[in-house]
Amino acid sequence: MTAKTTVKPTARLIEVFSAIQGEGLNVGTRQIFIRFALCDLRCHFCDSVHTWNAPSTCRIERTPGLRDFEEHSNPIPLPILLEWVERQNQPSIHDSISLTGGEPLLHAPFLELFLPQVRSLTNLPIYLETGGHRPEQLAMILPYLDSVGMDLKLPSVSGESYWQEHGQCLKLSYDLHLNVFVKIIISQQTDPTELERSALLVAAVSPDIPVFLQPVTPLPVSEKFTAKTILAPTPEQVLQWQAFMKRWLKHVRVVPQTHKMLNQL
Repeated sequence: MTAKTTVKPTARLIEVFSAIQGEGLNVGTRQIFIRFALCDLRCHFCDSVHTWNAPSTCRIERTPGLRDFEEHSNPIPLPILLEWVERQNQPSIHDSISLTGGEPLLHAPFLELFLPQVRSLTNLPIYLETGGHRPEQLAMILPYLDSVGMDLKLPSVSGESYWQEHGQCLKLSYDLHLNVFVKIIISQQTDPTELERSALLVAAVSPDIPVFLQPVTPLPVSEKFTAKTILAPTPEQVLQWQAFMKRWLKHVRVVPQTHKMLNQL
């Protein structure tokens, strides 16, 4: 009789660290960030191109917020990641745990095992940042989430198009009564007809879902990966587009990436 081989769950990570959230509904709050490697999108404006592939090592902050990183080999076993999060979770500092990337949903089988344990260990809410294009994987981990920040990719800005998947992810999150919101990167190249389509997509689920218009932050590192120059929108464009989307939605906010202003990259 052949003994069964038990596969230990592991994750390919970029880093684990403590910082101030710079985007969306949780802006200004302190979070433990678990940044996963791998992304199946190639957005023109991406500020995390280093997450597209899995590196051989990841870095872990020794002391929350001090950037005193140590390196470890990928992939990381589940119990080790729990230890690292527990080390970060000093009393009364953090408001939640952020699952970011990359695209965390590419690690859905790992997260399905990890999230109930990390919630029990830390008693912190779990926040998912996602490209909103993998509804099947999202459904696997929704019971363990408290909030979802979903990107809605505009083809004219990102070069990606996932309208149907965005609608499915948004409805799944809203129907489970999660604290869900939408982030939309805007640039000078934004097509207003795509903003209308976005507003109608969100309103079809609920006009109460907050939408954050996020002016793109041009970065040299992302410009290397696209021949298209990405420029931030003008103030006039931003004001016009916000007013336009509020025809269908109650909460449309313009919030830049504040973590870059705070040097919290």
